[in-house]
Amino acid sequence: MVGGMDHHDHAAHGHVAEDARSAASEHTPHVHPAPAATWRMAASATLHCLTGCAIGEVLGMVIGTALGWTAGPTVVLSVALAFVFGYALTMRGVLRAGVGFRQALKVALAADTVSIAVMELIDNAIMVGVPGAMDAGLNSRLFWVALAVSLLIAFVLTVPVNRWLIGRGKGHAVVHRFH
Repeated sequence: MVGGMDHHDHAAHGHVAEDARSAASEHTPHVHPAPAATWRMAASATLHCLTGCAIGEVLGMVIGTALGWTAGPTVVLSVALAFVFGYALTMRGVLRAGVGFRQALKVALAADTVSIAVMELIDNAIMVGVPGAMDAGLNSRLFWVALAVSLLIAFVLTVPVNRWLIGRGKGHAVVHRFH
């Protein structure tokens, strides 16, 4: 119907009809826009990823160092564990919302993959780039300071990535419907 409401009364359901939407066909489905990507929301999403990354990084570094591994295998283990723990933290919340395991895994993969990958790339590049940090050992101040600084820099550089993703309905935006 041109100039009026279609057969679905938007006002009765609290919807505000925009000019472009009301001019569209009555068969056009409702499109839910991506959430407003605020810096606070991006920082929160990044902090969530940082938690999983830090758990995996530290555990991987501890295991690799305790086993006397070189930097390469230790970094591979740390990255793998960062993804495992990052995904697990997201899945925990989604599973609590009543979603099945396979769907929760899909949500976690969509929500966290880019964020964790960026974070891991940055913090591991810094750890490997700091002379002696990977060989310093767990009782060394150099190791722990380098790891803390690498995670902090990774956090700062990943926040804009997450803001961009959330603004496009991707990344942690896919998790918000489950909270």
